Amino acid sequence: MADKKQQLVLSIIDFLNKSIEDGTIKQDDREGLEVAIQCIGEAFGVDPSDDGQREQLSIKPATLQTIFEVFLKTRNRVSPSASSSSGPSATKSSPPSAEIRKQAEAHKSKGNAHMSAKNYTAAIDAYTSAIALDPSNPVFYSNRAAAHASKGDHAAAVLDAESAIEVDPKFVKAYSRLGHAHYTLGNYRAAADAFQKGTELDPTNENLKSGLKSALERVSDDDSPPPLIPEDQLRPSSPSSASTRGAGGQTGAGGLPNRAGLADMFRNMGGAGGAGGAGPGGGMPDLASMMNNPMMMQMAQQLMANGGLEQMMSNPAVANMMNRVRNGGGLPSMEELMSDPTMRNLASQFGAGSGGTR
Repeated sequence: MADKKQQLVLSIIDFLNKSIEDGTIKQDDREGLEVAIQCIGEAFGVDPSDDGQREQLSIKPATLQTIFEVFLKTRNRVSPSASSSSGPSATKSSPPSAEIRKQAEAHKSKGNAHMSAKNYTAAIDAYTSAIALDPSNPVFYSNRAAAHASKGDHAAAVLDAESAIEVDPKFVKAYSRLGHAHYTLGNYRAAADAFQKGTELDPTNENLKSGLKSALERVSDDDSPPPLIPEDQLRPSSPSSASTRGAGGQTGAGGLPNRAGLADMFRNMGGAGGAGGAGPGGGMPDLASMMNNPMMMQMAQQLMANGGLEQMMSNPAVANMMNRVRNGGGLPSMEELMSDPTMRNLASQFGAGSGGTR
């Protein structure tokens, strides 16, 4: 995931560079600003000329300026002292006269014409004029949301769609606008919520149902990592299946080998000889043999899945064995392990208690 501070820094750098290019910054100030841009980038590890980093940090199609405009509009909406003609809060005042409504509809018609000509900026201006005259009409906000979306400014489209819903919670098209804007921004849960509310108002609306289906397909129902091995291999589904696992049914309640099965498994793996001269005589197997043994891998996965590995490593007997290996003493034989009461008890715990509930 991209670092949010670096995303903000890249947005600031882009804004400053654009201000230089479009002439907002006077010629005399350009050199100083260019130096400042370079210092800002170096301080936060952002290189605007690095295409890979730019692709990772870019917030397009939004820009720093459009996000700031959305913030100002949102603040005006929630602030009791704010007065803005572009927000639905104006609906609290007396309704506009028939003549004012007529003028607002004329601005809306101009906006629609601009939309047909794909002149989205002019369309936004026309719808804004309509809202200024009649902020109680949800269609004006909905149409302006469509114009913002057509320009790629989906954050502003979300704001206008929400304004339309605030004016008229039963205006179905606004939920469609809101869902599509959230979906394009990658906010799939919010998109699904918007489409769901729309379908509750209009169950026959195919656009809403299609949008809901697409959004739900992108929402993860379970953010937890998948199990290391399939569930039906971690625990037996019945006592009979548990008794058939391992050689001669020598498995514990969690599908792991009990003490006798564990000893047989190590003896079988040690047959080919291993580190420290281990072989049929009872020495510990080599690491490659252990990693290639399915039962050993299953046991290791089970231990990692339920915290048994941490318990094992905190056992003093295991710690002593690991110290012995690090000091060049080699691995103990199976006879040594099984003659140690602590290790013998530990093996019994693995066989009987590693198949806990999840």
